[in-house]
Formats: sequence, C-alpha cells, structure tokens
Amino acid sequence: MRFIHIADVHLGAVPDSGCPWSAYREKEIWETFRKVIELAGNEKTDLLLIAGDFFHRQPLVREVREVNYLFSTIPHTQVVWMAGNHDYIKKDSAYRKIQWNDNVHGFFSQEPDVIYLPDCKTWVYGFSYEQREIRENLYQGIRPNGKPGYHILLAHGGDEKHIPIKPEDGAAFDYAALGHIHKQGILIPNQMAYAGALEPLDRNHEGKHGLIKGEIRDGRTQIQFVPFACRSYVDLEIWSDATMTQSELEQIVRERIYQQGKNNIYRIHIKGHRSPDLDFDLQRLYELGNVVEAVDETLPYYQLEKLRKQQEGTIIGEYIDCFEGKEEIIERKALFYGLQALMETEL
Repeated sequence: MRFIHIADVHLGAVPDSGCPWSAYREKEIWETFRKVIELAGNEKTDLLLIAGDFFHRQPLVREVREVNYLFSTIPHTQVVWMAGNHDYIKKDSAYRKIQWNDNVHGFFSQEPDVIYLPDCKTWVYGFSYEQREIRENLYQGIRPNGKPGYHILLAHGGDEKHIPIKPEDGAAFDYAALGHIHKQGILIPNQMAYAGALEPLDRNHEGKHGLIKGEIRDGRTQIQFVPFACRSYVDLEIWSDATMTQSELEQIVRERIYQQGKNNIYRIHIKGHRSPDLDFDLQRLYELGNVVEAVDETLPYYQLEKLRKQQEGTIIGEYIDCFEGKEEIIERKALFYGLQALMETEL
C-alpha cells in the first residue's frame, strides 16, 4: 500500500504580507497542493493523508468545494483528512456543508474514531480539533484494533498547547502521520514522522519543505521525504572585513542569490568587520531579490595597538587599556562600539 503524507498546507495563508512577492505566495500554496493531487493521480497512490491545518483559518464553502473537486480527479486514491488548530471544526464549519466525494473521508469531531478503507485494507485512526487549543495528550489512548489490515494514526500536535505527542503514541501503528510542527522530522524511523508544512510560511521556516511518500509492504514501512515547495527561505551569511565597500557587498549578495535561486526568499546577515567610517546601506540590499530581512552584525575595525600608542594618556587610550585581555564577544562589541562613539565625539 502506497501513501502520500502532507500536513499544514495552510490554504488561504498570505506569507510575508506587505512584501512585493506576498500575493504570489498565496497562489503558490494552492498551486503546490494541486501538484500533490496530480502526483497522487499520476503515481496511482492508494492513500493521501492530510494531518491537519489543511486551511490557514476557517475555510469558505467555495474553497471546500474546490478541494473536493480536486479530490474527485483522483478517484482511485483514498483521501483522509483531519482539521487542526487553525481550521478546527465548528458546528457551522464549511467542512460540514458539502457532500464529500466517495473517496474522501474526514474526521468531523474531537471524539477519537477510526475510518476503514476496504480498497486499501487500511484503518486510519484520529479525530479533528474542535477548538484552538487541546492541552491533553488525547493520542495516548488510541491503539490499533487488532483487525487484519494496515493501521495508521493521523495526528496533529506536538507542543503543550496543541496535544503533546510522544514517540510511544505511534509505536504500535504501521505508520503515524503527524502535523503541526512545520519542519519535517522523524520521531521513529520509517514509522512516525512530521511531514512539515507543504510550503514554508514565514522567515523562520528555512530549509526544504514538501511531503512524505511511503509504502507498507510485508509488514514493513518505508518512507522518503520529497522536497516539493515552490520556494525556500534561505539564510545568507556574508563575511566582511575592513576593506569591503557597499558595492562589493551588493555584488556578493547578487551572486549568492543567483547561485541559490532567484525564487527563494532570503535573510541576510552581514558578519565580521567594516571600516569605522562606513555604515552599510541595508535598504539597497532589499532591491537585489526576495529579501525579507537584512541585518548588519559587523563591528568597526580598529588597529588597536597602533591606536593605543597614538592615544596614550587620553581617554581613548585608557578606554582601550580597560579591555586588555578580554576576548569575549560581548566585550569586543563593547570595545569597538565604545571606540566608535569616542572617535566620533573627538571629531
């Protein structure tokens, strides 16, 4: 039995609101989801698992109809979904207002339940959120029923406010498909995993995002993470020295963005040293690509021994003497920033 496991699709989210590319991001989340449906159809996948936060907020009826139509295009794939803390099921939820396709199966309450799929001889255990927060570990009491077939846990949580989950909660199942944590991660090799968010949703979601493909055969489960997102958030570290100019910095940023992909979204951190008479113009870096953050962490560079001799007997010289032998980062920052202030005052 072959399956695809996705989670935290967050349809309707608008990442990086206010940035020039934010409008594209909302459309890209939908497009990536459509590509998952195409993948399941092309590969004749038996089961598609959606481990919560299908939508970023309460879905509209027209949006639920849209996804139901997409599921209708893969009739040979059984789809099982649950609602998470973002799209939790209310009494008047749009999830309840449509007639789902025969191949689509959802959990419509917070009471633990099991869905049997005879076409792929699989039992899927789980429930949906009916509120934003659930602090109890409701999964610890769910165990396979012992009947013939494959047994899968569909779960959403992993922190103190959203159902703490432990490896032992999934150890009895052939596979435990997890959602809520937006970075892909393995709790039990080939048996219990977070798929991570299908698309990265904010600047802290660096790294690859995508889906998990798996197969259960002869009592053994094998899974593989597949990068599938349109873009990634990438941290760029640029190291500077006292000779670097603004133009040189911009050229390095251009080259690094070109090497790692123009579609990606970048956080730039400039480290090292710079000339004391130079302040990098960070605003110009935002014009070089999809830059969501630019931070200057450099320190002004001074030739301390030479400066000490030149300023012997002055307040600057005494200030340098105070830091002799102190090499901690915070002390070095205090030294250089203090020198910069004193030098500017002298001028």
